[in-house]
Amino acid sequence: MIPVDIDDIRAAAARMDGHVVKTPMLPSRTLADITGTGELWLKFENRQYTASFKERGALNRLLALSGEERRRGVIAMSAGNHAQGVAFHGSRLGIDTTIVMPEATPFVKVDNTERLGAKVVLFGDTVDDAATHALELATRDGLVFIHPFDDPLIIAGQGTIGLEMLEAAPDLDALVIPIGGGGLVSGIAIAARAIRPETEIVGVEAELYPAMLQTLRGEAVKAGGSTVADGIAVKRPGRLTLSIIRELVDHIQLVNEAAIERAILDLLEIEKTVAEGAGAAGLAALIADPDRFAGKKVGLVISGGNIDSRLMSAVIIRGLVRTARLVRFAIAVPDSPGSLAAIARTIAEARGNVVDVAHHRAFSGHSVREAVVDFTLETRNEAHARAISRHIEQNGFAIVGRKQIDE
Repeated sequence: MIPVDIDDIRAAAARMDGHVVKTPMLPSRTLADITGTGELWLKFENRQYTASFKERGALNRLLALSGEERRRGVIAMSAGNHAQGVAFHGSRLGIDTTIVMPEATPFVKVDNTERLGAKVVLFGDTVDDAATHALELATRDGLVFIHPFDDPLIIAGQGTIGLEMLEAAPDLDALVIPIGGGGLVSGIAIAARAIRPETEIVGVEAELYPAMLQTLRGEAVKAGGSTVADGIAVKRPGRLTLSIIRELVDHIQLVNEAAIERAILDLLEIEKTVAEGAGAAGLAALIADPDRFAGKKVGLVISGGNIDSRLMSAVIIRGLVRTARLVRFAIAVPDSPGSLAAIARTIAEARGNVVDVAHHRAFSGHSVREAVVDFTLETRNEAHARAISRHIEQNGFAIVGRKQIDE
């Protein structure tokens, strides 16, 4: 039996009214064209005060605490977004909060959590390690444990997003929702099944962390590795969320790192919005499997925007490389005065912009009378990069290599 129903979600919405942002739900014509969907609607949960949907469930759970529980204080484990939601609303309600976070949590999430009033404890490599330690501290110090996803009140709070999405776009054919522990997709699925049962519910997991899909299939969970989608890097799905997803979610899709990175960049460039890896996972699913969603009216949740600025910088640069707007040619040139200037002029004639030059003599496998020069160039697109390449070779220079990211 599912422990949350539409009435619980509506009650959560009423309880939280005025205390969380009713975030925009807007269509994206450009992304619809790119992905081949009939319509594509984006729910901008990255515009919550803490830049994540996690506030909703956290607040709904905190409001249910008794006076005695509030006095004891609360503890949570989180990769960052649940932490900030608990810290922010805990501070507003006068509740002491402690958050256990994995040691590799992005600095921006640690700093923001502390700024919002919580005590942060860094422990372990994953959210599962952090969870074990948080439960130990809860027992030792008498704190109330606020689970990030496996709690009916958390699930009901997240389900309010489903109410708002279907209010803004009542006839959605599909909802595409990121899955970490499963609280978000569970709440939205409950709301959607009650309001529009025919809407397809698609969950999205990072390819490196397919714990929910593997568990549903009865397989041993094999998850791990470095992912840009740290917010959904969960190795152990929730007990409640697993049962809800088994009953209500139609399909779970896995997305690789390249698709997630591309989705982050597309949201930044096209929608001018910052999404963390988990927040871009829904769009990554459309990029990875456009045939499934072709011609459909699809709703996505941009679940969070808390991405470290250095990581975002790396995603942007790698995205420019993947789309050939940044290319590197290794060019063999005579090791003589004027050769470097000549190749630079040739590139300029083709309207390439040189952003970096590395000149190699000792490590070249070519004639001692030649040097290999790595030119990093800014271009308009792949077609322009090919045109530059042809122009270089037509002017008598040999391109001996082009470096790119291996997918």
